[in-house]
Amino acid sequence: MCSEAKKHLSSNNKVVYPWTYPTLHKAKQWYVDFYILDPATDQMRRKKYMLARYKSAKARNEMAKQKIAWIVDEVKNGWNPFVKARTTREFTKWDVAFERYKDYLLVAGRKGLLKTKTVYDYQSRVKNFEQFLEETDTHITYIYEFDRSLCVEFLDYLYFDKDVSAVTRNGYRTWLSTFSSWLIDKEYIAKDNNPVADIKQMREEEKKREPLTKADLRAMRDYLTSRNPHFLLACYIEYYVNIRPDEMRYLKIGYIDIQNCIVTLPGKFAKNRKRQEVTVPKKVLKLMIDLGTFKSPSQYYVFGPDLRPSTEQVAVNRFRQEWAKMRKELSWPDCYQFYSLKDTGISENIEKYGLLTARDQARHADATTTNRYAKVRHTAHVELRNWDGDL
Repeated sequence: MCSEAKKHLSSNNKVVYPWTYPTLHKAKQWYVDFYILDPATDQMRRKKYMLARYKSAKARNEMAKQKIAWIVDEVKNGWNPFVKARTTREFTKWDVAFERYKDYLLVAGRKGLLKTKTVYDYQSRVKNFEQFLEETDTHITYIYEFDRSLCVEFLDYLYFDKDVSAVTRNGYRTWLSTFSSWLIDKEYIAKDNNPVADIKQMREEEKKREPLTKADLRAMRDYLTSRNPHFLLACYIEYYVNIRPDEMRYLKIGYIDIQNCIVTLPGKFAKNRKRQEVTVPKKVLKLMIDLGTFKSPSQYYVFGPDLRPSTEQVAVNRFRQEWAKMRKELSWPDCYQFYSLKDTGISENIEKYGLLTARDQARHADATTTNRYAKVRHTAHVELRNWDGDL
């Protein structure tokens, strides 16, 4: 039986889902628990209340009675500990509301309520939001699940995984705000529950990440060599080959020419939609050989769900998640992002091989873009002491 058939309305018109009567457990640790349907998963889920802070058995029994009475009363009045919604309209299915929004854009454009360019722009953002949900395997069942944390995750996905600029990220934040306003206007979410209200615009010249120091690079290499060598390979590719995280998801073993140390990136998934070739340093290839990467068929993705070669792609945010775990273990600051490896690699490339070589390796249209990734060092150059020019 589906959740729509299971739910019913209480006397005050609030949605009530199936639940079990609360029970007191007198084990090593005393607690009260009960089960109630979580509408997001359509599964019964346990809620537990510990009573350990009450020292005597008499106090625990008394508090258990009060807790049970409170739970029963609250549940009968529509309370669900796993639901953030406050009105029945917030239980509207996400797919239904989102389709209505897309229909609204078409009608608003046809009737002149929105400019044609605005409609096209919003439709593009809708498509990218749907792509985000698919690529991150995020499932939304009801409108109330469209919350602040989801919006933040979407904006981070764009900025860190898709490598959009701060300007583009802010544009999407503006769209999320207009979409939230539409949801509020249609009473799908409460007016005081706007999920985008306190999400700030990013300063457009702001760069939220910083290059890594040489010491930190060594610490990372030592840490990942023993704990997660397959993620180390992803870090190598980001640092040495400058392949964007989103592009890395599509990287197949057959794209790599071991003999000539070249990887060919098809235009269909490259950011600039152009087929290009870049160098793969022997150090990167050696790690791939050591990991047995080339033992898999050429049509396999280099990075699958477990970061090993597979017929399935790695999730778009997996690299960022692995990086966050390592950053926590190494006590690194938040300004160290997975994409910091690209900044750091480009800086070293410029220093060792020159700006134009770094530009080509990063597949930038011009050196101005490459310079933006590089860390500027305002230091005196000893070699200029004996400069004797033509003047």
